[in-house]
Amino acid sequence: MTVLVASDLDRTLIYSAAALGLTVPDPVAPRLLCVEVHESKPLSYMTETAAALLAELTEDPSVVFVPTTTRTRKQYQRIRFPGRPARYAICANGGQLLVDGVPDRDWRRQVAARLAEECAPLEEVHEHMLSAADPAWLRKARLAEDLFAYLVVERALVPDEWLKSLTEWAGARGWTVSLQGRKIYAVPRPLTKSAAMHEVARRTGATTTLAAGDSLLDADLLLAADAAWRPGHGELADARWTAPSVTALAEAGVLAGEEIVRAFTREAGRLGRLDA
Repeated sequence: MTVLVASDLDRTLIYSAAALGLTVPDPVAPRLLCVEVHESKPLSYMTETAAALLAELTEDPSVVFVPTTTRTRKQYQRIRFPGRPARYAICANGGQLLVDGVPDRDWRRQVAARLAEECAPLEEVHEHMLSAADPAWLRKARLAEDLFAYLVVERALVPDEWLKSLTEWAGARGWTVSLQGRKIYAVPRPLTKSAAMHEVARRTGATTTLAAGDSLLDADLLLAADAAWRPGHGELADARWTAPSVTALAEAGVLAGEEIVRAFTREAGRLGRLDA
């Protein structure tokens, strides 16, 4: 039996200093391992316990660990996970499938054809976001892999009505809007992590899929997996979203990341014993 483990990264498996969510007294806080450095500064962390569990999981020959993220390939490749390097990685919300760090051209062509057929062009959506945004709270505007757009904003200053209006406008054109921390994403609806996960499962012969994620952009991934987990924070937790195959964890912050890796390890071990 081959088990595919597809996990979202930011605020699911790894955490910035601002997202750690530690509520215990400092002397008993968990030890942290830095897994990402950006511009010579530490950026993302796991607990040391989570890192050890992930290393153990990736060394299991029956497990295919697939980092699954909305990050671009360049942003993803800053991360240094413990354990065996992942052969497959899903970036750009499913728009890029990396095999040994190299984008799969056939997959990208399939994605491009589907986007052209099913939703409005990226340029139209990006221009609308820029024209509708208020310079008082807009800090940056970016395109990712020529697939989707996002704004970096001062979250407290963004009116809820503006987000609602953008969501409705984008939805009518085949796009999804997601708020994650200080970033507002607009992503084509056909651009999904689940489609890329299914492709990796096909290539590896995986018979069972496990997944985790915290945001609206992860919902399709969680629904597509045989078993899935979401932390006690994020868009999905705020909406109290769940499904029969999804476990809603009570833990939030970096300790939720530790519990997710523990759940992956426990479930992969259980499936291995059943197979034996």
